[in-house]
Amino acid sequence: MNDHELMARALRLARRGRCTTDPNPAVGCVIVNDGEIVGEGWHERAGEAHAEVRALQRAGTRARGATVYVTLEPCSHHGRTPPCSDALIDAGVARVVVAMSDPNPQVAGEGLRKLEAAGIEVVHGIMQEQAEDLNRGFIRRMRDDRPHVVCKLAMSMDGRTAMASGESRWITSAAARRDVHRLRACSSAIMTGIGTVLADDPAMTARHEDGSLHDRQPLRIVLDPRLSTPPQAKILRQPGRTLIITAIREPDVEHPLREAGAEILCMPGRGDFIDLAGLMEYLATEEINTVLLETGATLSGAMLQAGLIDELIVYMAPHLMGHGARALFNLPGLERMEQRIGLTIHDIRAIGDDWRIHASIQE
Repeated sequence: MNDHELMARALRLARRGRCTTDPNPAVGCVIVNDGEIVGEGWHERAGEAHAEVRALQRAGTRARGATVYVTLEPCSHHGRTPPCSDALIDAGVARVVVAMSDPNPQVAGEGLRKLEAAGIEVVHGIMQEQAEDLNRGFIRRMRDDRPHVVCKLAMSMDGRTAMASGESRWITSAAARRDVHRLRACSSAIMTGIGTVLADDPAMTARHEDGSLHDRQPLRIVLDPRLSTPPQAKILRQPGRTLIITAIREPDVEHPLREAGAEILCMPGRGDFIDLAGLMEYLATEEINTVLLETGATLSGAMLQAGLIDELIVYMAPHLMGHGARALFNLPGLERMEQRIGLTIHDIRAIGDDWRIHASIQE
């Protein structure tokens, strides 16, 4: 097997940790000695052993003189676990092949320099694009001080998300809804607006196909400028945390919400609008890598026009809802063709009876 084949194997291992390593990146590692895989591992949970350490434990003494394939630059600092670069040096490996450097300023090439200073051959950039794609949220937070935002939408073939009355259950099939739970499980947070809470009373949980809850539930965020969330809302009665973002301070209203389990954060805003960019900066300080936006046309449109949506996951159902039904985004001010917001489509595939479209915003 060549370097690309072995790095591809390390990437497959890394993907096993996508839903469990948050806020850390997902990382995979393969150790090869004399053409034989002698150890492999992946980062399974934050606070536990990193991928390199797990692979070294399995390789034992066979790590000496081996080549190590790792999807992210080995760390060089003490966090909740010791530096992986030190562990590789102590094990006596001869060569380390790395897909991408670590965007964390605490590492940022220092791990590679430490390995080279110890006389270890370092190869960098093998399958870098695939490695970066695996950890888009972590990279966005480290480089831009905000989470990576994915906007999930469900629509009819004529681009409608709800009937004029507001009725929207269910636009898409059960298969599409199961796929959404997979997206939720791998997100740091799910964000919605007060309009969705009042209209649909969603739980906003991540569930397995059998209906049981995932062990790790993403943070649930409700943008509620006027503090209108009912204390009996379903979103407050689920395992995990629910954070309400508001623009007012009303202790008498806040008390029953806190009693129901809500966390409340007051942020600057105007009228019915929260400072969205400021909110994203705050979430980055809370180590939120990825936000799954599940909301109506007003908030999704505001996030899009603020330049805070990175990807779209659109589930398109095979029916028509008519011109009076509600649209995907409220985008005031778009009147001419040159004002269009361009998209790059990365993937279109069937999910049950629906089609799932994966696109990103053109910069």
